Amino acid sequence: MKTIAVIGAGIVGSFLAYDLTQYEEVEVILFEKHGDVAQETSKANSAIVHAGYDPVDGTLKAKLNKRGAKMYQNICKQLGCGYQACGGYVLASNEEEVEILQELYARGKKRGITVEIKEREEVVKNEKNLSKHIRKALWVPDTAIITPWEVCEALVEEALWNGLQLHLHEEVLDIKACEKGYVIRSDKGQYSVDMLVNAAGLGAQKIMEMVEAESLFTITPKRGQYYVLAKRSQPYVSHVLYPAPSKAGKGVLAVPTIHGNILLGPTSEVLKKVDNATTTSGLQEVQEKVEKIIQHVPYQEVIHSYSGCRPTGNNNDFYIEESRRCKGIFHLGCIDSPGLASAPAISEYVIVELMKLPLTFHKKKHIVHRQKPLIMRNLSETKQQALIQKHPGYGHIVCYCEQISEQEVVDCIHRKCGAHSIAGVKMRVRPGMGKCQGGYCEVEIAKLLARELQIPLHEVQYDEDSYYEVAKEGRR
Repeated sequence: MKTIAVIGAGIVGSFLAYDLTQYEEVEVILFEKHGDVAQETSKANSAIVHAGYDPVDGTLKAKLNKRGAKMYQNICKQLGCGYQACGGYVLASNEEEVEILQELYARGKKRGITVEIKEREEVVKNEKNLSKHIRKALWVPDTAIITPWEVCEALVEEALWNGLQLHLHEEVLDIKACEKGYVIRSDKGQYSVDMLVNAAGLGAQKIMEMVEAESLFTITPKRGQYYVLAKRSQPYVSHVLYPAPSKAGKGVLAVPTIHGNILLGPTSEVLKKVDNATTTSGLQEVQEKVEKIIQHVPYQEVIHSYSGCRPTGNNNDFYIEESRRCKGIFHLGCIDSPGLASAPAISEYVIVELMKLPLTFHKKKHIVHRQKPLIMRNLSETKQQALIQKHPGYGHIVCYCEQISEQEVVDCIHRKCGAHSIAGVKMRVRPGMGKCQGGYCEVEIAKLLARELQIPLHEVQYDEDSYYEVAKEGRR
């Protein structure tokens, strides 16, 4: 029996937990310092599965982006998570940018990725709000969108059904070598493990420095700020719209989401330390830059803004290697874009090429699959009525914007890797994601959490940093 620890329950750590628990004779422990999965970069990004034409040749990003993108559709289908191959356009407004499109086209063709150069007249048939300055576009039909935190939660839940030990609210403080492996000291205890994967995202450098004599990589937080537009009957944009990329990154995009909203962003702000606040200047930059690719932006339909930091590295590539001095420790550093698209392939690469686990261990003959969440609004009226007859809670709507029933909230609280805060419920079943942003349903969710967790209302947490009653007072 081998005990393998994974540090970090973002998208990469969640894939590792999911994949490792499918092996016989392997015990997996997943450490996450926050109170839920997907609480940092995996919660606040553009939610795009990039097809893989963009990374520079010869990099891990190029290798793993293409492979990961091809894996997502089947994984999402098996887990019951949303996946939509909406396609994407990379847009050029001048001759210099047209040359960039030609370079990306050649790179995509070389990698076997479907790409086409389109004239403005073809693109505007599909995107009515295209900026009048756009001349040509690179069409990438395999560009897809997902909901990253939904995938994280599903991966971890299924891993729990297959033996994962999940340690939330537990921060790793130190790692020491011992006779038969390593001892991990956390703020809650000590654990002996045979192998360890550092998938700590923004905290990966800190974990690396616990075991290495010299620094292997440097992580610099890069903040991206976004606007969220409300759903509308006719979508403002239907495909992922990118400006031609620059050295700073992919630029400010317009991105449809699985649930019908539109994201505008991100900025690309290099910071000295992690700071997830939105700023007036940052959101102003989103407005200025997004109008390079689209026009008639309905800012009156903005319902939310947010920001998140990416763990940018100093070499513009992923760092994925076994420790130079500690055999069996694997560092995953600088997993910025296209980290989300690459995540399933990163896990596969670590397990197969670095750990070489398939040479020693066999896959389990029987994998326990989670029961996919029931989404009432996606069912036919006949099926809805049949369910309500059996469980009246499915007929009691608590969030009118998103049409979420009481029983759907109760179900998400009691699942493995279930919600224990208002933010956790919001992440799993979407109450509070609509136009009123929880103005009506937040109190209903708080009452349900208090009832189901059997705690007083004043002990219900809004998120891991605040309680519902305190957060409510702060927003008045």
